[in-house]
Amino acid sequence: MVTVPQPPSQPTDSNSGAPTTQVTPVVALKELVARLHREQNKIQDLLSSLGFALRSFNNLNQFLELIPLMATRVTDADGSALFLYKPNGQVRLEQLHWQDSRQRKNIRKALETATSQITYVPNTQPLAMTTGALDDYMHRCLGPDIQIFGTAILVKHTERGWLYVLSREPEYTWTETRQKLVRLVADQTAVAIENDELAVELRKKERLDQELEIGAEIQRRLLPRQCPNISGVALAARCKPANRVGGDYYDFIPTNHNQIQPNNKGTLDAADGRWALVIGDVMGKGVPAGLIMTMMRGMLRGEVLHSHPPKRILQNLNRVMYADLENSHRFVTLFYSEYDPKTRILSFSNAAHNPPMWWHAATKTVTRLDTFGMLIGLDANNQYEDGQAQLEPGDIILYYTDGLTDAAAASGDRFDEENLVVVFSYACRICSGPEEILDYLFNQVQQFIGGDKQNTDDMTLVVLQAQ
Repeated sequence: MVTVPQPPSQPTDSNSGAPTTQVTPVVALKELVARLHREQNKIQDLLSSLGFALRSFNNLNQFLELIPLMATRVTDADGSALFLYKPNGQVRLEQLHWQDSRQRKNIRKALETATSQITYVPNTQPLAMTTGALDDYMHRCLGPDIQIFGTAILVKHTERGWLYVLSREPEYTWTETRQKLVRLVADQTAVAIENDELAVELRKKERLDQELEIGAEIQRRLLPRQCPNISGVALAARCKPANRVGGDYYDFIPTNHNQIQPNNKGTLDAADGRWALVIGDVMGKGVPAGLIMTMMRGMLRGEVLHSHPPKRILQNLNRVMYADLENSHRFVTLFYSEYDPKTRILSFSNAAHNPPMWWHAATKTVTRLDTFGMLIGLDANNQYEDGQAQLEPGDIILYYTDGLTDAAAASGDRFDEENLVVVFSYACRICSGPEEILDYLFNQVQQFIGGDKQNTDDMTLVVLQAQ
């Protein structure tokens, strides 16, 4: 008898008698791989969305709203909470996500109660103490049924808050993978905070730049745009501030406004009236020096109208400005002179400014115009002296600020007054007028400090040539 082989019997369901499906190890492994692959894709999609939001959102609060949601989903938790340290030391619950909407209100209240009991003092209180206390208060307020796990928000190696993951599952574990994922979300949060702060600083800088530009424009308008036409002399002047707003000052002021008439070239004709020629320097640079210069200009122009001699004008100006300059801890050097076209006499008084240089055409020598006098603003009772110079045809006066003589080369050497005397003397011999002298002197200083470098102080020159 031939025995026919029978197929292996299949397991049957005890109730229905139908065969059951047996899952082999290979099938189980494939299902596990597929599930892990789906989880990996989900996590990648979430983190990609977070990166897109970081690049796209201009509002920090909108981005922070996503953080607890992302942290919850990538870690399969029940919820997540973002805490940030505020400048006043308060630890604040910034954002909360909780899957069960019915419990969200109670969870938020518990977390806010926990944070209200902590104050962080930057640079004086160890952060471990703050976060440890926060953990402790959260455990108390949330109760034993909720597990908490957290990671720090680091901005430039400084803790700015914490991102917590919350779970009600007793078997929930804080695995290395979950830690890395929450760390990624926390790092994105830190980048968003830093970007927002940089954007705020940039906006502040832009506003400051605009204000500085307005200040520079106002100052440019306050300085003479062109030199006036004064009988018997030729003039040239130029100011090069180190910053957009500077503390150097020069001016041409008619002593009798009734004699001044505008001509068709946009400059002023003074006929035979006297003119004040002034140069000054406020200690310091930038906006504070520019504001003091502007204030001094208005006060000096008012003093000139009283027709006092130069020393009296400086005394009155010093007395008026003393209180303001004392409070600002700044002082002003000022050389004030008046030229009379009828007599060719230059009357002057000096308040500790660099004495102007006088080129004598007849002898081809250089002397200095100077009188004794202290800084404007140093002492309310400062006394000044008067001096006079009888100018002859061809004589040249050079008014300057210490930005020229203090100009430094790469070696550290200063241009100093001796160099200026030599260069000025040579310019008076070879140049045909004040404008050429001005160009030559600035070019020489620029070559001295280096053609590609900017001087660190304001530089101002005024050249007067008797005709």
